[in-house]
Amino acid sequence: MRKVSGLIICKNEEHNIEECVKSILWCDEIIIADSYSTDGTLEILKKYPVSIYQNEWKGFSKQREFAVSKVNHEWIFSLDADERCSPGLASEIKSVLNSGNLFDGYMIPRKSFFLGKWIKHCGWYPGYQMRLFNRKNVTVTDRLVHEGYLISGSEGKLVNDILHYTVRSVSDYTMKINNYSSLEALEKADGKKISAANLFFKPILEFKKKFFFQGGYRDGIYGLMVSYFHMMTKILTYMKIREIQNKSGDE
Repeated sequence: MRKVSGLIICKNEEHNIEECVKSILWCDEIIIADSYSTDGTLEILKKYPVSIYQNEWKGFSKQREFAVSKVNHEWIFSLDADERCSPGLASEIKSVLNSGNLFDGYMIPRKSFFLGKWIKHCGWYPGYQMRLFNRKNVTVTDRLVHEGYLISGSEGKLVNDILHYTVRSVSDYTMKINNYSSLEALEKADGKKISAANLFFKPILEFKKKFFFQGGYRDGIYGLMVSYFHMMTKILTYMKIREIQNKSGDE
């Protein structure tokens, strides 16, 4: 079988890192790109056969590029700290890499959980992610948020899931969407001026899209909460864009 490097970027992930690492112990090496964690992350990692590289945090894209530069094998399987490789996916990856005809990269479905509940709708599933790829053909998209791996070659799809424990508490998720909305606002501040109509109507449309058109109602109260959070993210993003645009106009 072709050798594969497991890749994780992290900072202060003591609640996630152990289960993440344990799920990819089948990899031929595990590369950790850590941004000087100050919690128990590094102490936990001492228990496992991983290579840790410290790098100052300069954004998701830069950290992924740094991590990719440290791997020793041609194939890379990348996870975030709040993700797990399911046993079925591990077996599938091994089978694929042992086959004769390979794509340059593989999109993998991601099963995301909100407060322990698998969200099947709201546009969350299957949520394909490019996470298994040949390092010779990959670049990282230059975005502040929702960055990803881009393949300059052929793409395939796998069947088994990455498990994504994205929301463990309402408080944590509130902080996360505050951070993500700030990054997204910085990306979009040079675009169209945000009007009062944008602030009023677009968040409402976002809720309707998630809850009704993408079937969030089928996930019950969890789908309702997810749809509300998407609306809140849109509200925060537009308000922050408007704030940045108004400040720029005053200068």
